[in-house]
Amino acid sequence: MTGTSDIEKAAGVLRAGGLVALPTETVYGLGANAEDPAAVSRIFQVKGRPPSHPLIVHIGGAQHLDDWVEDVPETARLLAERFWPGPLTLVLRRGRRVPLEATGGLETVAVRVPDHPVALALLSAFGGGVTAPSANRFGSVSPTTAGHVRAELGEAVDFVLDGGPCGVGVESTIVDVTGETPAILRPGGVTREDLEAVLGYPVEVPSTSHVRVPGQHPSHYAPSARVVLVEPEQVVDEARLAQEQGHQVGVLLPPSLVGTPVKAHAVVDVPASLAGYARELYGFLRELDQQGCDLIVASLPVEERLGLAIANRLRRAAGPRPTA
Repeated sequence: MTGTSDIEKAAGVLRAGGLVALPTETVYGLGANAEDPAAVSRIFQVKGRPPSHPLIVHIGGAQHLDDWVEDVPETARLLAERFWPGPLTLVLRRGRRVPLEATGGLETVAVRVPDHPVALALLSAFGGGVTAPSANRFGSVSPTTAGHVRAELGEAVDFVLDGGPCGVGVESTIVDVTGETPAILRPGGVTREDLEAVLGYPVEVPSTSHVRVPGQHPSHYAPSARVVLVEPEQVVDEARLAQEQGHQVGVLLPPSLVGTPVKAHAVVDVPASLAGYARELYGFLRELDQQGCDLIVASLPVEERLGLAIANRLRRAAGPRPTA
């Protein structure tokens, strides 16, 4: 695990323009000095990420927000006060410290304060902002352990901080607060219900947005295996049929069917707790890949609270894959 000397070494790597994989409560991030355009550009190269896809700037506390953005509305301050540190990202007007390389050329920037002691210690030691998308190849399953990062990115990362398994397991909720009313552009660790309880009114989750943010690609969070989504009661039959057709089938078996015999290559029992499912989801997808599955059958949870974020990730994992 990470000690003080590791934190200081990682801060030095960032100052020198290098890349550091760091733990957050959501997933592991691939971090660079947010004010160094060359270092930020290297993130895109390592991930294979299109340069038009903006990054999130991680800062050490809400008190630093005005250093990085312009025109902070009271709604944003209210949400920051309530949910930071935590898995909430706010989209605001870009401040002059943020290079366009970090925003995908946009005049908006996504900002958050991670709720992880190692990430916060690094931000404090470094003394600046850190851009940090998930530490994996673009479009693939996000990493929730340091081992996942090392297995996928290897020597492309200059230093890996090991903070143990991530506690939330899915990315932060992204909320656009540049308009008249806040809108959720990506559901995540802070739920729609959490936001509405603080704001006192309904919060929209639009299917499309004019603001580009991370995680909007049609195929994202995807394992090597193809993901097929069906109704919960169809999971067992769909798996059997695919297995009979010659597939190596992996199954994410919903809680209502745990204990049911399944004809498949590998079966994972989905936790009844949404928090447990969110925490383990990416690990499950990686596990089924590692077991040699070429097709994964799953169903969507009820889309409330963390179920909304889980369903979002599964839909994108099952999205149309880019063709060569």
